[in-house]
Amino acid sequence: MKYLLNHIGITALSVLLATATCNNSSDAAKEETYTESSISAPEPSAAEQSAPQTAADTTKKDRDSVLIKTNMGDMVVVLYNETPLHRDNFLKLVNSNFYNGILFHRVIKNFMIQTGDPLSKDTDPNNDGMGGPGYLIPAEISPLYRHNKGSLAAARTENPERASSGSQFYICHVATPFLDGQYTVFGETVKGLDIVDKIAAVPTGMNDRPNAPVKIISMKHINAPKSASKGK
Repeated sequence: MKYLLNHIGITALSVLLATATCNNSSDAAKEETYTESSISAPEPSAAEQSAPQTAADTTKKDRDSVLIKTNMGDMVVVLYNETPLHRDNFLKLVNSNFYNGILFHRVIKNFMIQTGDPLSKDTDPNNDGMGGPGYLIPAEISPLYRHNKGSLAAARTENPERASSGSQFYICHVATPFLDGQYTVFGETVKGLDIVDKIAAVPTGMNDRPNAPVKIISMKHINAPKSASKGK
């Protein structure tokens, strides 16, 4: 399946339209190709781009958090309890070391940094964005959570159900409200926004791939709160 992440980014005084793609192989080893389309939305204001808004009260210890160690520095993300399918799947992959060694294969300044494709670990840049664990996650799109700076969201195919990739995700470099309601936002960055800035600023080449590898060294589940809803 071919995954599509449509976006509008700002370059100088003009609007840049780009599409970040990712793909997920099915258990039957069959591929379905989706037609690329763009999201029609107004240009985000400067205030919307720069505001590091926070969707949740992250001072509470009632949310799972994950440490993302990269070769450019560390980030900590918290996962929303209101998106349990994405939360639990993300933690399953983290705890199985799925993400170790995976690259940020698509980086677009003033938009987002994307990762989670295991095929990015090979030497072929042409297959970046075409891998995954072999399944989709049903959409959990909520009006509670928006695409703010540092938001953690799932890439997906251009499918009517808006189902998410099983592993590929992106972190917003700036607020991107024109994506609200289109993709599942399931967490946010609470530490390391400066690292998001550093990664977003790296030079890139074909398909927005960083010229020098930006790699996830490891990911660790660092806070696992007890919750009756999670059976703990």
